[in-house]
Amino acid sequence: MTRSTLALGTLAALTAVAASAVAVRRTLILTTVDGDSMEPSLRSGDRVLIRRTRRVRRGQITLLRSDPHDVLLLKRAVAVPGDPLDEEWAAPVGERVAAATVPRGTIVVLGDNRPTSWDSRHFGPVRTSRVLGVYVTRVHAAAS
Repeated sequence: MTRSTLALGTLAALTAVAASAVAVRRTLILTTVDGDSMEPSLRSGDRVLIRRTRRVRRGQITLLRSDPHDVLLLKRAVAVPGDPLDEEWAAPVGERVAAATVPRGTIVVLGDNRPTSWDSRHFGPVRTSRVLGVYVTRVHAAAS
């Protein structure tokens, strides 16, 4: 093998690694849980892997941007479009419920630790355009 053949092989390998890294960044998000609203499922300090998607099924943990403060939230999707709306979490406190089902293009999210969670009970259904992805796995558990 000549030096130029080795250099081309190395360049091709480096290009493949770089392309793979870009593809991973486009499909996955690594984030750290901050707060206790998802306990006992997730604890503050846990590192979790999120798959980028806007397609959410009932029961999945989602990463989303909140409307009023544009912060990232990890919450469980408890209702998807067409599901019946429970009056308890159908609209922010003090507002009237307009529909009997979850509107198209929105989901309802709640924290697993209801007493400490800021969720759809406070800000109503979330537009799916605010969803960044769904939980895949815990990468690193927080220290006890």
